[in-house]
Amino acid sequence: MPLIHLTTFIAAPSDRVFDLSRHIGLHKESMSSYNEEAVAGTRFGLIEKEETVTWRARHLFKNRLLRVKITEMKKSEMFVDEQAEGDFKRMKHEHYFKPCENGTILIDIFRFESPYGIFGRAFNHLYLIKYITRLLEQRNKTIKEFAESDKWKKLLQQ
Repeated sequence: MPLIHLTTFIAAPSDRVFDLSRHIGLHKESMSSYNEEAVAGTRFGLIEKEETVTWRARHLFKNRLLRVKITEMKKSEMFVDEQAEGDFKRMKHEHYFKPCENGTILIDIFRFESPYGIFGRAFNHLYLIKYITRLLEQRNKTIKEFAESDKWKKLLQQ
């Protein structure tokens, strides 16, 4: 099963980064070039443990639906979302928030399994791992931009 491990430094407190990372509107903003939209479940604000959100977006030349559920959460420390329904055979995204002297280290561990056996595994290595890595990097760039500026105040007060 492919694993993507990203580490991002954000010059902001871990509780702020934690809340921005689970904010539906900010996720939508970070994926705006894919017209990602929350269409069911928790559609606005902060998603909580045991809640689901269904995303509709255009990825890889096709409109897709992905329903994820928050399966674990420790406030300001970590949360995990897992695919409940979608195109992956399996998908698990772990988010960790480590306070440091001048901010937060955001750690993403993203595991997935594609369908279609050997063809799916080949597609993972030829294209999909890089594609998902770029999506996660774009998401983290947006979180960092909001957390390190005053943009987070308006977003989290909604």
